[in-house]
Amino acid sequence: MKGARLVVLGIAVAAGGVAAILASGHKSAPPPPPAPVVQLETVDVLVAKTDLGRGELIEAHDIGWQTWPKASANSNFIKKPERPGAINQFTGAIVRVPVAAGQPIYDPMVVFAKGSGFLAAVLPKGMRAVAMVITPESDAGGFILPEDHVDVLLTRHDREAEKRTGSEKIVTDTILQNVRVLAVDQAVEEKGGQKVVVGRTVTLELTPQQAETLALSHELGTLSLSLRSLMDSQSSMPEGGDRHKEKANSINTVRYGVSTMTTVAR
Repeated sequence: MKGARLVVLGIAVAAGGVAAILASGHKSAPPPPPAPVVQLETVDVLVAKTDLGRGELIEAHDIGWQTWPKASANSNFIKKPERPGAINQFTGAIVRVPVAAGQPIYDPMVVFAKGSGFLAAVLPKGMRAVAMVITPESDAGGFILPEDHVDVLLTRHDREAEKRTGSEKIVTDTILQNVRVLAVDQAVEEKGGQKVVVGRTVTLELTPQQAETLALSHELGTLSLSLRSLMDSQSSMPEGGDRHKEKANSINTVRYGVSTMTTVAR
């Protein structure tokens, strides 16, 4: 028994020695190599270097190239590899909508006026800019600003009713609806945080038929403007005088909640 124990003990000592040798000679495994850094693909796009207001003439120092993630650059952006001379192309253009510094700028945001005035450059094809005289009482107390939408009202004597009754009869008719205000006097945007612009004339965007209706109505009585809510101004199509040619010289009269169309003799 003692001999067997000695053999087992010898084997254990030998195994321990081998393990110690292996442990002393074992080196720690090297750390895994770092994951490769994915390089973000970029492209230079044309941006505004300063805030650009509506109607402002772009100068060369107002725009420049800025590095932009290529995956986020949509097809409207002006990319330097595609249009390397874009800065020269956009210099002298007129800004149609406000552009913040750092914002990409592209073709639909500007008008290449080619010497035309601002209003002529931004008017859509087929539309006319028509001015009418206003007072603080006739333009919602001066709270009507460019880009608002308004209704045009005509206050006039109802001659037929006066003949029938022998007494004075004054009515107010809505002759145009949902027309866009282009300018108040010469102001085409708010300046210095000013919230109210009191002017003497307002310029409206009208169709040719609407322009005729406005000019004719001016001879019939007093014109005033009614400011529309933003929720009532979503439609881009002006209402009144443009959907049917025969309505160009008609007036919509609202009395006691009843709407009637009256033809204006020319």
